[in-house]
Amino acid sequence: MSSLRTLLRTVALVGMSAALIAPTAAAHAEPSPADLTRRIETSSAELEGIVESYNKLSEEIKTNKTAVARLQARIGPLEQQTEQSRADVAALATTAYKSGGLQTADALLRAGGSAALLDRLGTLDQLTRQRQESISGFTANQRRLLDEKARLDATLARQAAQARELAAGKRRIESDLAELYELRRQAYGAATERAAPKAAPTEKAPAVAGDAGAAVRYAYGALGKPYRWAADGPDGYDCSGLTSAAWRAAGKSLPHNTRMQWGVVAHIGRSELRPGDLVFYRGLGHVGLYVGGNQVIDAPSAGRNVLKRGMNMMPIQGYGRVR
Repeated sequence: MSSLRTLLRTVALVGMSAALIAPTAAAHAEPSPADLTRRIETSSAELEGIVESYNKLSEEIKTNKTAVARLQARIGPLEQQTEQSRADVAALATTAYKSGGLQTADALLRAGGSAALLDRLGTLDQLTRQRQESISGFTANQRRLLDEKARLDATLARQAAQARELAAGKRRIESDLAELYELRRQAYGAATERAAPKAAPTEKAPAVAGDAGAAVRYAYGALGKPYRWAADGPDGYDCSGLTSAAWRAAGKSLPHNTRMQWGVVAHIGRSELRPGDLVFYRGLGHVGLYVGGNQVIDAPSAGRNVLKRGMNMMPIQGYGRVR
């Protein structure tokens, strides 16, 4: 009996051990290819949204840099005018001192004295109209210069904050990319798709007239090139980078951001689509270039290459025509 009890205890212990070990083994089971594919699609969609936010910030910084250059171009002449006006006022002070005595000069040079002196010019009749305009111009130039500098300082501050945000966004994207590429290695054995050989013949673009034809031909020329976040060619693209580059080849300027592109195109219906139009997807998180036959050319996601595919590969937000 004792040997039987020993055997039963041993069986019970083995059964308990198996029960304890089994969940642990299941928790560490390798994900299936289908699981990996779903995770890759989810991560790609999230990453594309982050990249498009980065692109939007980059476009805003470009706008700020243009505003800074414009303000600085206006400030330069204002500073020269202010210096000239200051010299004119100094000359007026000298004239006032010589012709009107120390009290007049002192009134001119004191804070607020120029305005007080101008009020008395009608009775004193010591300065000409031209000198009055010089003093008034000095005050106006000073005010304009201060206003322009205040706007410039505010713009520069926004730009500095955006630059810091941009750097943080870049670090996050690079971290997310590393995880995504690792998922692709597990699922497909490689982090990225193999780029098309340079010697391979490219698919011929359809004959499309005008600017739209130039955009379509450019998109066909980009087939097989790798997705590169925040890039607009010629060696790689993200989705809005490809559409902006294609239309840049046609002489049209589009911002490098899907949501901004949606804001500048003419919105059209599906029945109006023609090659060169833009197809916008899933909450303006993705965009492709329509090339006819219910197909678009787009830069899909990190790890993949530019390709032509059916336009209904994901929910469509709307359609746009470049003006």
